[in-house]
Amino acid sequence: MTKKIYTLLLLLVAVTAQATAPVIRNIAPHFWWAGMEEPQLQLLLHGDKLAEYQVTLSTTEVELQEVVTLPNPNYLLLYLDLQGAQPQTFNIQLTKSKECFNIPYQLKAREEGSREVEGFDSSDVLYLVMPDRFANGDPTNDAFPHFQESTIDRSHPFARHGGDLKGISDHLDYLSDLGITALWLNPVQENEMPFGSYHGYAITDYYKIDPRFGSNEEFKSLVSAARERGIKVVMDMIFNHCGTHNYLYQDIPSKDWFNYKGEFVSTSYRTATQMDPYVTQGDFKKAIDGWFVASMPDFNQRNPHVLKYLIQSSIWWIEYAGINGIRQDTHPFADWDAMAAWVQAVEREYPRFNIVGETWFYHSPQIAYWQKDSKLAAPRNSQLRTVMDFPLYLIMQDTFGGEKESSKGFSQLYEYLGQDFIYEDPHHLLIFLDNHDTSRLFKHDSLVALDRYKQALTLLLTMRGIPQIYYGTEILMTADKANGDGSLRQDFPGGWAEDLRSAFTREGRSHQQNEALDFATKLLQWRRHSKAVAYGSLRHKDPATNHIYGYTRQYHGEEVVVLFNTTQQQQTATPEWLSDLTTSTSLRDLITGEGIHLTAPITIPPLGVLLLTNTH
Repeated sequence: MTKKIYTLLLLLVAVTAQATAPVIRNIAPHFWWAGMEEPQLQLLLHGDKLAEYQVTLSTTEVELQEVVTLPNPNYLLLYLDLQGAQPQTFNIQLTKSKECFNIPYQLKAREEGSREVEGFDSSDVLYLVMPDRFANGDPTNDAFPHFQESTIDRSHPFARHGGDLKGISDHLDYLSDLGITALWLNPVQENEMPFGSYHGYAITDYYKIDPRFGSNEEFKSLVSAARERGIKVVMDMIFNHCGTHNYLYQDIPSKDWFNYKGEFVSTSYRTATQMDPYVTQGDFKKAIDGWFVASMPDFNQRNPHVLKYLIQSSIWWIEYAGINGIRQDTHPFADWDAMAAWVQAVEREYPRFNIVGETWFYHSPQIAYWQKDSKLAAPRNSQLRTVMDFPLYLIMQDTFGGEKESSKGFSQLYEYLGQDFIYEDPHHLLIFLDNHDTSRLFKHDSLVALDRYKQALTLLLTMRGIPQIYYGTEILMTADKANGDGSLRQDFPGGWAEDLRSAFTREGRSHQQNEALDFATKLLQWRRHSKAVAYGSLRHKDPATNHIYGYTRQYHGEEVVVLFNTTQQQQTATPEWLSDLTTSTSLRDLITGEGIHLTAPITIPPLGVLLLTNTH
């Protein structure tokens, strides 16, 4: 809902009541749609002593199923049955004694095809952006004097830097030219918190874009503009916790709305307790019900009212803006059954949608446990199709990050992929070299090496799973987590008017950065059309044989052969060795365009990579 419409709604309440109506501070959701698969709608009303009022509706098409009062009299929860209701605006009538006040509420018509919104999958490449640090397209939203963090300070790694939605919109062509097919945004909902909430993970209003990023309408326009360029949008959401300045915490509906009755008790961060067969109840409660940090109250998703609120907030953004996916933050910190119910509720409304959960574990059985239909978790089922492959991330950092010998890393990679039998669907693993919570691929400028970069990117973009690239990796940005999370989230060079050079332009990048970007563009543009790397089978060879790690991806006649030299010396792949990977006798080098005959030995330069294909 726009700010203007919402203000008008509250004004109508006041006018109808002739200045004696109760103050309505929040209505969630602001509006809804007729014709949804789930007919029940929860309306949360927040104001002054609303529990004193009786509630009726002005329409016979909508049934008022239940009115829930809570220990805090400032809240009313209305459960409405919308089965068969047509698009309309009706009045919620609040009555006390002889006074009657009307709150107009709108049921919109769904946009054609909204139910069939297409989620992201292994044919996509996600590009992860922290909105505050990518580009400042609208300086007029930099300062908000009435906000707790009212200005920007680019010199401080934990302050707001001024990036916004318009800055992202202004550079959609950069992403399209690069070959990106999906844009994952760190949280963009309102974070009206004290200093340090630039990252967005302490939400204070689940139905509102942070005005320092833009408006709800601007976010919807960004999604539409991205769609026009063939780019999907994935929205970061947080159901484990919110910010302390969220009105739901500032004026708590009930003690059981948050864990530990709204009092801070830290989590142990040991989310493996979710699957530990020997766990004690105390350890389990501390891990799952404990708060992430003191400024982020931990939602109690076992409270059905809380869960309904969270579910509806996610469905609202899908229907309103047309997003293609959700990344759920700290997924294992929340209640298992509640999160599974949420995934099912979303998929009931949008069968082609996709959700990825942040499953931060370092061992494949732990990751596999969280994937939908995992036999390891049975009879439990997370319903979560896509999980994050943190074990592979660690191996790729070790292999390509420049601090260890590559050959050992490739051996680890070979062993790890051999354990994929543990996953229900390896194609639905989100794979990545780095993200906003980790060191970048190269921790320091002194470690940057184009040969390792090219090997890393080739592996990422041709391996099973859904690849994700962190903004700036394509131009060799470096960062070490040891220096703090702020350092992991530097400004993309050129996104601010005062920047002396712009990495969005060829002239603003160094020769080395241009070579890295050109290589990434070549691979990404090719990958958009390759079914073999998106959906194909995978067969690989032990790198211990001749210091070459090789694998083949095949799908309906399309074949891709990838060969890595794991050492600092030139290596040779013989026809006999290659015949175990492919029966093809001639393939094309994707990078050079040169024809490669597999009937003769193939030499691979030190730390080199060959990407061969039978397509043009």
